[in-house]
Amino acid sequence: MKLKEIAHSRTGDKGNISNISLIVFNEEDYKIIEEKVTAQRVKEWFKDIVQGEVKRYELPKIGALNFVMDKALGGGVTRSLAIDKHGKSLSSALLEIDI
Repeated sequence: MKLKEIAHSRTGDKGNISNISLIVFNEEDYKIIEEKVTAQRVKEWFKDIVQGEVKRYELPKIGALNFVMDKALGGGVTRSLAIDKHGKSLSSALLEIDI
C-alpha cells in the first residue's frame, strides 16, 4: 500500500530547508506511519535531493509526522536551478512510498 492511501501531506520551505507534514486520514492509521515512515527512510527516499539531515517530529494528537529536511532545495529558492524551487512537489513524492 502507498502512503497516499492513508495520508495526505503539505510542504513548506524556508531558505534551503524543506519540511513535509504527513497527516493520516483516520486516527487509527497513525501507528502505521509512526512505525514505517522514519527519518532514515525519508532521507533514503529523497537521497538524490536532500543533502543534509532529516529530522522527524511526532504529533500524535493530530495524527501527523513532520519531517524537516536540511539542504533540500539546491541552495534555496533564489539560488536553485530546480524547476520546483520551493519543493512543493516533495509532499506528493513522499506519498508514493510503499508501506
